[in-house]
Amino acid sequence: MEQRQRLPDRKSKVTVREVARRAEVSESTVSRIMRNTGLVAEDTREKVMEAVRAMGYVPNRIAGSLASLDAFLVGVVIPSLSNIVFPEVLQGIQAGLEATDLQAVISTTDYDIDREEAMVRGILAWKPAAILLAGFEHTATTRLMLNQSGIRVVEMMDIDSPPIDVAVGTSHRRAGHAIGRHLIGRGYRRFGYVGHDWTADHRARLRYEGLCQALAESGLTVEAHARAEGPSSVGTGRAQTARLRAEAPGVQVAVYSNDDMAVGGVFHCLATGVTLPDQFAIFGFNGLDIGRDLPQPLSTLRSHRYLIGRRSIEAILAAPERPAARQVIDTGFEIFPGETA
Repeated sequence: MEQRQRLPDRKSKVTVREVARRAEVSESTVSRIMRNTGLVAEDTREKVMEAVRAMGYVPNRIAGSLASLDAFLVGVVIPSLSNIVFPEVLQGIQAGLEATDLQAVISTTDYDIDREEAMVRGILAWKPAAILLAGFEHTATTRLMLNQSGIRVVEMMDIDSPPIDVAVGTSHRRAGHAIGRHLIGRGYRRFGYVGHDWTADHRARLRYEGLCQALAESGLTVEAHARAEGPSSVGTGRAQTARLRAEAPGVQVAVYSNDDMAVGGVFHCLATGVTLPDQFAIFGFNGLDIGRDLPQPLSTLRSHRYLIGRRSIEAILAAPERPAARQVIDTGFEIFPGETA
């Protein structure tokens, strides 16, 4: 499913002269600070960087003799390579690039939006053909730089907010809602939630909100929560499942923030002799291979991650120049019933 919206008029690109004027320094001082060369007083550096961030300035790394170089780079900025979700997206991106002259340049942010800002500035300095990012959570300066760049910008994984240019992915609110409706249809009435840090993983929060909406429509609520403040992992899922079971023994089914956490829940049940799904049921999100390979395949919802990467590249190849209308490409999801819920 594709939707289109009108984009606001793009602002003209900010020049080094305009940054220098705002910071009340010379253009050469701005250039030295952006290239991190030469000695510059710290208060001068702070004043220039304040102007850079406020104006969304991006230096031009291919000026001068390379100004006529065609843009063959596609910047890809993702939160992590250790999370199996994102390597699958990269596989789709690479497949989409195979028949082209474009090359992907990949950066990871470790879920830090300030780090993303620095990476986006560095990538845009090389005048790429496009830039692909995960999600909609950016600093105001990152958003300003991307808006002013004029290049194709793809925000991947999520379609629950208006994109800068094009969004490709899944509605996580609808995914959470679908999980709730599926489990209610299976006869569950007493729900728990096991999760990880919502600050770093905004999409997990959206799924939780969708779940709560589905439950509310049937007069139900999430009765108990066990949520860790750190990132998701199998070990964290196991520990939080133990906590949920101890604090809310009457819960019939727990919905997990992702499959890593859910697999940890399965391991806790195996270790403590809890029978799945008769004594306790577990439902994940992502559809990872490890969940399918468990003695009882994990009940989960699968997003089409390879397709997200592939469709992202196809979108920019179909229209290399940024169009006037925003585009939303819904890659959908599917429920895998499994045997744990």
